[in-house]
Amino acid sequence: MARSPQGLLLLLLLHYLMVALDYHKANGFSASKDHRQEVSVIEYQEAILACKTPKKTTSSRLEWKKLGQGVSLVYYQQALQGDFKDRAEMIDFNIRIKNVTRHDAGEYRCEVSAPTEQGQNLQEDTVMLEVLVAPAVPSCEVPTSVMSGSVVELRCQEKEGNPAPEYIWFKDGTSLLGNPKGGAHRNSSYTMNTKSGTLQFNMISKMDSGEYYCEARNSVGHRRCPGKRMQVDVLNISGIIAAVVVVAFVISACGLSICYAQRKGYFSKETSFQKGSPASKATTMSENDFKHTKSFII
Repeated sequence: MARSPQGLLLLLLLHYLMVALDYHKANGFSASKDHRQEVSVIEYQEAILACKTPKKTTSSRLEWKKLGQGVSLVYYQQALQGDFKDRAEMIDFNIRIKNVTRHDAGEYRCEVSAPTEQGQNLQEDTVMLEVLVAPAVPSCEVPTSVMSGSVVELRCQEKEGNPAPEYIWFKDGTSLLGNPKGGAHRNSSYTMNTKSGTLQFNMISKMDSGEYYCEARNSVGHRRCPGKRMQVDVLNISGIIAAVVVVAFVISACGLSICYAQRKGYFSKETSFQKGSPASKATTMSENDFKHTKSFII
């Protein structure tokens, strides 16, 4: 039975595929799936990045890399690279970092390759390093003077702590947080958000005057900002009303005095007095003298 050209071509392709697979098994690479580990360490302490692979042999080749936006070599050609030379050491396939900093946080990968009967064998292991950092001194915004009855917000922020810190406000050395487990604590006069670090007074009163400071805390440590005094001034309503009444009385009295003077004719008498004043007469005499002198000369 004759075969079609398409059938012969298909058999030929399958034959070449089987040959390629046999060659890969004999001479190619076999890679094992990587195992992901997570390591957490406090900043400035030591950490061990373990590469969980079979026992090291004389023919094994080891490389450590740090992954991210780019790949950087940590251990290559049997030597530590970069700043790890001075603060890290190799223990078998593992890296012991003696003084971990926040810049060391990230994903690391170890690669171990060794020749086998089936070809070159490559094994990989991934380690995620998390560096825990204590909070720095937070930045606090506290107004020095506010008016009673107004809405006032105090702010507290810190950007270095890991994990992200929670914020607690204090007044005159006493914590304003009544429920430590809550994200936001509400009182009859204020609302404190421990996540965002805000302390808001919905209607501040004279009793809210005092020294305020904020504390940022996480699992590693805590820091606080210097205390700042906030003075709440009471608006003197009665004094303002009295001042308005006095001003209105003065304006009314001035208006009545002007009206009374106009009715009595004080302003018209003064005008007539100005018309009959010696200065007017002097002007008239001067004009007559000028006319007399002019006629004399003619």
